[in-house]
Amino acid sequence: MSSIEITKDTYLQWYESMLLMRKFEEKAGQLYGQQKIRGFCHLYIGQEAVVAGAMSVLRPEDSMITAYRDHAHALAKGMSANSIMAELYGKATGCSKGKGGSMHMFSKEHKFFGGHGIVGGQIPLGAGIAFAEKYLGTDNVCVCYMGDGAVRQGSLNETFNMAMIWKLPVIFVCENNGYAMGTSVARTTNMEDIYKIGLGFDMPSEPVDGMDPVAVHNAMDAAVQRARAGEGPSFLEIRTYRYKGHSMSDPAKYRTKEELERYKAKDPIGVVKHAIVENNYADEAWFEEIDKKVKAIVEESVKFAEESPWPDPSELYKDVYVQEDYPFIRS
Repeated sequence: MSSIEITKDTYLQWYESMLLMRKFEEKAGQLYGQQKIRGFCHLYIGQEAVVAGAMSVLRPEDSMITAYRDHAHALAKGMSANSIMAELYGKATGCSKGKGGSMHMFSKEHKFFGGHGIVGGQIPLGAGIAFAEKYLGTDNVCVCYMGDGAVRQGSLNETFNMAMIWKLPVIFVCENNGYAMGTSVARTTNMEDIYKIGLGFDMPSEPVDGMDPVAVHNAMDAAVQRARAGEGPSFLEIRTYRYKGHSMSDPAKYRTKEELERYKAKDPIGVVKHAIVENNYADEAWFEEIDKKVKAIVEESVKFAEESPWPDPSELYKDVYVQEDYPFIRS
């Protein structure tokens, strides 16, 4: 059982936050098709419960770092839809000043440290953020997300070992959507239970139903409690499913339509809506109000992005080094 009670307000917040993630991503996909958004674009549709269930446990001062499927994480961490959409457009008002795009969201204010395009590159960085928190004497934690493909990186093993030795306050989360970039887990490993990787380091590790925010909340709460108490890291394999391809350019022909429909029947937004209705937490008028609110936020973000300026060419030489007059930057 969780130490943080799941209440009516928890369910209502889950529904609203997941609906915002879903509607934002659907709009991003539409805009990508219109070539308003360029480059890469990896949608999170179907996986919303993974981050929503975590946020009902975490504090604002806790850090988060993830891979390139990062729009929903940024929204959940409190970053505005305007700043995220502007970043997708490559505009100067974006959260990374238009320089990062879809894969490199960032906000120091919200303790969201990316958005990383290198597969598995965020894993040692997540441990480093946790090391900093321990060094500073806080009880803050860092949640480090990765995909099922990233666990094949050698840096994961080195990071897990160091995190256990130093008892770092980090929760490693594998968002296992089953297909990495397009190859099923069954074809890439003899051991399909990814959470067992952590057991080799004596790290508390377990599988979690990623289509259910309640299961995510409870597992994350236990891991966060251990981290705050100085007991070190945990590894959660949160089993989820993405309804879209790996990126907008992926037709996802490696899976059947029947499989996709099977997972859509367990859609986390539908699961939470059902629980809200069953428990009489809200009526249909509330759902209509939230739907209208979310649509307005998304539409406003598009308007903001459309009307925002492009970065000035001089920005190319800024934010490269901390030292502003670094002598080896040449215009």
